Amino acid sequence: MARAMFEYTKEVLRKVSFDVKLFCREVEKAVKRLLPHEIDELRIFINSLIHKNPELNRCQVYLNA
Repeated sequence: MARAMFEYTKEVLRKVSFDVKLFCREVEKAVKRLLPHEIDELRIFINSLIHKNPELNRCQVYLNA
């Protein structure tokens, strides 16, 4: 079940990556509900999205908290 939540979170982040504010809000929610090792994987995933859309870089602050 936990893995399904991680995959769902990635899908949501892909879909909202067009809007930085919405993306940041979803990253913040993801950090609250995912397990620590999943957050590490999420960092890698978000870095790949930032490569494609550099303005999403602002949202990394939620991953460092």
